[in-house]
Parts: sequence; C-alpha cells; structure tokens
Amino acid sequence: MTTDSDKSTNPPTKAAANTVAASPGTAASSLASGHEGTVRDQIDSYLQRVRGGEMGSLPALAGVVIIAIVFFIATPFFITKTNIANLLTQTAGLMMLSMALTFVIILAEIDLSAGVTGGLGMAVFILLTNVTNVPWVLALIIAFLVGVAVGTFIGFFVARVGVPSFVVTLGLFLGFQGLNLVLLGNAGAYRIETPAITAIMNKAMPVWASWAMLVVIVVVSLATGLYDRSRRVASGVAVRPMSLLWARVAAWVIGGGLVVFLLTLNRSTSVLPIRGVPIVVPIALTILWIGTMWLDRTRFGLHLYAVGGNPEATRRAGINVSRVRMAAFIICSTLAVVSGLFFASQTGTVESSAGRDIVLPGVAAAVVGGVSLFGGRGRLSQAAIGALLISMITNGLGLLGLSAGITYLVQGGVLILAATVDALSRRRSGSTSLARA
Repeated sequence: MTTDSDKSTNPPTKAAANTVAASPGTAASSLASGHEGTVRDQIDSYLQRVRGGEMGSLPALAGVVIIAIVFFIATPFFITKTNIANLLTQTAGLMMLSMALTFVIILAEIDLSAGVTGGLGMAVFILLTNVTNVPWVLALIIAFLVGVAVGTFIGFFVARVGVPSFVVTLGLFLGFQGLNLVLLGNAGAYRIETPAITAIMNKAMPVWASWAMLVVIVVVSLATGLYDRSRRVASGVAVRPMSLLWARVAAWVIGGGLVVFLLTLNRSTSVLPIRGVPIVVPIALTILWIGTMWLDRTRFGLHLYAVGGNPEATRRAGINVSRVRMAAFIICSTLAVVSGLFFASQTGTVESSAGRDIVLPGVAAAVVGGVSLFGGRGRLSQAAIGALLISMITNGLGLLGLSAGITYLVQGGVLILAATVDALSRRRSGSTSLARA
C-alpha cells in the first residue's frame, strides 16, 4: 500500500541524502512535494530518471512479468488459484527477511545472522510453550525481545565499538547455530502445538474477510493520497495530477480484486472446501505498510537514508549516526524473528537448523528488488518484489521438476545480474549528476 508521498523510483540518492542531513525539515518538504505538470510530464520525468540510472524496482517488475509469462507457457499449473495461494505463502517468510535486511543494507551494512536470529527466537518460543507451558502470547513477545536484544548487541559493536558488521554477524551466525543445538538438541525438532501459530501460514481467511481486506487496502490508499494532497496544497507546494492517484487506486481494485476473486474460489480437491486469502497475507502487508510509512514519513527514515548516503556529512549535520545504526539493526533482528515465525508456522515445527540457509536468499531478494548494496537507496516494497521474484523462480522450477541445483544456479545468476545493474546504474547516476553540475 504505497502512498502519494512515495518516491516513484528510489529514496534520496547520495546528493539528496546530504541535503537531508544538512536540513531534515526542509529536505522532507522538498522531497515530499512531487512534481508539477501533467501526466505526460510525470512520465517524461520518470523516463529521464531511468535514463539517469535511477531504475528502482523496474528491472525486478520486468522480471516478474517475464518469469510469469515463461512459466505460464512452460507449465499449466503455474497460474492457478492453488499455486497462487502457495506462492503467496512461500513469499511471505522470504519477504519479511528481505525487508528486515533492507534496513541495514540501506546503511551499506549486512546482517548474516538474521536467519539464525529468527531461528533462535522461535527456539525460545517453542521451549517456553512446549516445556514450561508459558502462554503462547507471552512466549511470542519474549521471542521478539530476543530479536531486540540481538539487534542491540550487533548495533553496539558496529556503531559504538567499530567492528565491521560482516564480522560481528558472521560470528553470531556461527554461534547461534551452536546455541540452537544446545537449546533443542542435536536432533531437535519440536512440533508447534499452538493452533493460532500454525494457522498463520496454513489457513485462509473467510471469504468476506478476504474482500474486506481489499476494501481496507483501497480505502487506506485513497485516504492517504488525499491527505497528502491536502497537506501539500495547504503548504503551497506542487502536487501530482489527481489522475495518478485514481490510477493507483484503480490498479489496486482491478489487480487486487482479480487475486482475491481467484483465492475465494474453492481450491481443494477434498470434501472440505478451502477458500479465501491466506491469513499471512494481511499480516505481511500490514508490516510492509507500517515500515514504508516509517521510512517515508518520519525523521528516522530520512536520517537512515542520509547515513547510508554519506555518514560523515550526516554526522557533521548533528545527526546521531550511532543511534541510527543501532536502531536499524534492532529493527532488522526483530523482523527476522517475524520471518522465523512465518517459516516455523509453514512447517509446523521448530528445528535446531532453522534459519541457517535462508539469509543469503534474503539478501538476494532485497538486491534483486532494487535495494542498493552501496547504501543510501532502497525501499521495502522493492524487497517485497524481489522476494516475489525469487519465490516465483523456485516455485516455477519446482513445478517443472528441475533439481535444486538448477534452482540455485538460476537464483545465483539473477543475483549477479541484479548486482551488475545496481553498479552500472550507480555509475550512470553519478556521471549524470556530474554532467548536470
């Protein structure tokens, strides 16, 4: 659920980030003001930014369309109501992890321990609920607090001590695997006995709730867009054409309506029907919306992009760089526990090896979606698109009966291609800026 204040491609580049650092309040107004002119002017401005190297999630969106067409032709099982539901649930966990990593990648940092942090949080949760009979709500809160503690630990050593994030998180990646083995045992695998947890990834909402979710998305999108326009008009700044807002709302109505319609059809071959949008979908979309609002509309979000673009200039502007970095790692580790919750809910078990193999696909999803490894650029929606793209590749190749080795080869090739596009766009953007100067 993007808003009218969302940048059409990327958040502030390095030059813009310096401006934010120098004057957060003034920069926030200028960055949120949009552009004057007609819809044609908007399109020309967007194409000019693309030619300048600011492609955002455009390559990933093109990849989603191309892969959907290829697998639709290759297998009749790809575009079906059953597989769409499976694809949404398969994407949710990876999407949450890629969103978590986006917060630190924007800072040009990395968290290799994010996957096993989610596994540790769920190990604590399962021991509390299955062994000590702690109420599952309290156990889940404690699991999230584990994420907060891990993020604080990483942030302290990175921001205060100055240890590279690669080293700190690699140490935790190795250490937490051992800790999970100690907690759960060498062959540790505990079955989740909380129906509310397993329902997240394995149950669907009622049909009426599925349509209600779409109505809420459309209303929130429209209301937020109208609110943004009223603020800009009251402040005397330019606004985008109203037709763009209506086009975005129409896209939600048509695209979202089609998906919800397919998912409300019976997709079960047994006696008991299965209808409705998977429960995990509104949860993931709500977290995505909150995170997007936080990055786009708060001073913390502007400071995060500023630190990622030019930390020294941000420090000289009086912004507490260490605090921003610590907050980013705390958010990352907490969302990693949410990702671990999704993966555990999907399998119905918590294993000592949980999260060990998922962090690199999470990084790949963020980078493929358009989040820059060089820092200063990236959006949560881009990470979500990248996660969808990676999940589509895995899902489609699985339907074709190809081996896991082929899947890894394709994913690796896509990641290298995305990183190359990011590097070339950075170079193109920099040369364009110098030419204009």
